Amino acid sequence: MSDDHQEVTPTLGPGATIRSNYVFQRYDRTIERTISFRPATMERDLGRLHTWLGYDHVAEFWTLDISLPAFRDHLAGKLAEDHLTPYIGYIDHVPMSYWEVYWPSEYELDAYYDADPADRAAHLLIGPPEYVNSGYAKALFRAMGIMLFSHPETKRVVGEPEADNEVVLHVLEQCGFEARKEFYFEEADKDALLMVCERDGFEEALLADSPATVAQDSTDE
Repeated sequence: MSDDHQEVTPTLGPGATIRSNYVFQRYDRTIERTISFRPATMERDLGRLHTWLGYDHVAEFWTLDISLPAFRDHLAGKLAEDHLTPYIGYIDHVPMSYWEVYWPSEYELDAYYDADPADRAAHLLIGPPEYVNSGYAKALFRAMGIMLFSHPETKRVVGEPEADNEVVLHVLEQCGFEARKEFYFEEADKDALLMVCERDGFEEALLADSPATVAQDSTDE
């Protein structure tokens, strides 16, 4: 993912109101787009996610290019987990990303650092190829950070990207994350870098980017 902005779809503008069971919606002035998140469902997202996971740029990291029945079972397991919530991310009300938001203290990651019960974390994949390397990564992570830090007890958001994924690491650093340690994440079978973002650091990065980016955050359930 690159932070060089390219046109993908025409913006609907900050005044557009479209209801799609969003739990978060924000107009980001840096990209002049509306970013929204809603919980994933089997009925709406099975085919969409199965298609996305078959793209080369996704399969390289997620290794879930499997048959539709096998993926249905996998997604059913994700939707049933207590510690994890899958979301679909939108730009200007077009579905284009998949997120898995989880509580590290209830996940395998707690074996690699001193996790607080209120810590949050997320995995991301960008699905449609036209959104890859299109300059939206920072805005997406920023929006997700705002949503995660909206939990009143959450003071820290963490990540465990591939240690050599320089693009993602750079974007996370721009959002206030700091590298803490490299480790072999056995459960995910990868060399990972523990990235940590404290609430204060995130807010400083948000304001440093531009006060104008603190636009409108809302829930639309």
